[in-house]
Amino acid sequence: MKLRKVTAAAATALVLALTATACGGDDGDSDETGSGSGGGDKIKIGIKFDQPGLGLKEPDGSFSGFDVDVATYVAKELGYDADQIEWVETKSADRENALARGDVKFIAATYSINDERAAKVDFAGPYLLAHQDLLVKADSDITEATDLNDKNLCSVTGSTSAQNVKNDFAPEANLKQNSGYSECMSALQSGAVDALTTDDSILAGFAAQEQYKGQFKLAGLKLSNENYGIGVKKGDTETVNKINDALEKMVADKAWDKAVTDNFGPANYKNEPAPEIGNIVK
Repeated sequence: MKLRKVTAAAATALVLALTATACGGDDGDSDETGSGSGGGDKIKIGIKFDQPGLGLKEPDGSFSGFDVDVATYVAKELGYDADQIEWVETKSADRENALARGDVKFIAATYSINDERAAKVDFAGPYLLAHQDLLVKADSDITEATDLNDKNLCSVTGSTSAQNVKNDFAPEANLKQNSGYSECMSALQSGAVDALTTDDSILAGFAAQEQYKGQFKLAGLKLSNENYGIGVKKGDTETVNKINDALEKMVADKAWDKAVTDNFGPANYKNEPAPEIGNIVK
């Protein structure tokens, strides 16, 4: 009888020890994909905070946009509920550094795949094929990039989009640069500029905002190909593969189509079909 009591106590202690180890082994490090099913684990994901329709921090502190929807779906497939996500603002110039430092597990932030970036980070996806385009007023007669000769074209300071138009299509365009796209939208609305240029997904996100609905249209040009990928720390092949599996599932169950409609639909965005996941096109 005594032996049975000791054995039971030992078994109980062993179970408690194993439970403590299982819980204590995860220190909440956001670099762990884990199961995310308990223990208050968090995952840090990099997005933009200032791009309507893609990655936007709302006045109430919530987040919206296509990149947010994609990242939330991926996180769930990695084992994390929405309330376990910590959104981290990652500006374009700091995306590679944020991954290298381990500030975030992955980045979904209009991150176009190219050779220079692929040398520094690994990419899952692509999950959206965007194109450089023009946003103009709804009644504008601008239908081609060449129509911008002698007209005012806006983009953000440091962007290559407007310079591409000026170099390749409309050398006589008057280039106006602002610190952000919101300033360009205000200039377009007031008539100070005739067109705004950047990726069509970004333009559609701005045009879909409530205060702009019906005022603008996309010209529907394909001045470049921009394959958006999800950035992952260089060498983390396991996470890349898991994210690709999640993206394939998102496309298959039509959640991808719903995210496109929800975020870009009001701008009548003519999106490309979902790209082939895992086929990294630079």
